[in-house]
Amino acid sequence: MTITHDVRATISALRAEVCGLHSELTRYQLVVWTAGNVSARVPGHDLMVIKPSGVSYDDLTPESMVLCDLDGEVVEGDLAPSSDTAAQAYVYRHMPDVGGVVHTHSTYATAWASRAEPIPCVLTMMADEFGGPVPVGPFALIGDDSIGRGIVETLQGSRSPAVLMQNHGVFSIGTNARSAVKAAVMCEDVARTVHIARQLGDPVPIPDHQVTSLFDRYQNVYGQ
Repeated sequence: MTITHDVRATISALRAEVCGLHSELTRYQLVVWTAGNVSARVPGHDLMVIKPSGVSYDDLTPESMVLCDLDGEVVEGDLAPSSDTAAQAYVYRHMPDVGGVVHTHSTYATAWASRAEPIPCVLTMMADEFGGPVPVGPFALIGDDSIGRGIVETLQGSRSPAVLMQNHGVFSIGTNARSAVKAAVMCEDVARTVHIARQLGDPVPIPDHQVTSLFDRYQNVYGQ
């Protein structure tokens, strides 16, 4: 595959961005040891940048990020890519608006995933960010595109940028890698809060029309 000079510059910038975003996963305690990963689509090209498999977060560098095509095959890199590469490549192939994918095993959200239970929309912050419950995707084995199929099947038609894959953990998507990381951070935060609320009693669901109103405001009006 021939990579032109301008695409090379974009890939270089994405390697640095994706590498740096992994520090957000450790900062917010969403991962342990070498688990989890961030990837980013190369805009306008059938390419993605993803974390190498089994490498300590402290040892990650922009140069160690692996460039793959959207079939999950390595294009450039001396290290093997994440075991989630085929799954995330499937997401990029079938969800063209997705520019970033993140995977974590964050404690509270994964606890919901272990019960195959969606996180109910009982917080305005959930309505803002997820537009409803955080849904559960099917059980799928790691290593091929099975997880990717489950992600796409669950999130297509959903406003949520995150899915709890049953017995596994969180996969989040975004228009870019940073927004996918944000969704992963927010998913763990609401999972923890709703878990605590349920220890005190039954959380009160937000009516659907109010969820839609909150979601539309946050997505289209909030911020700069």
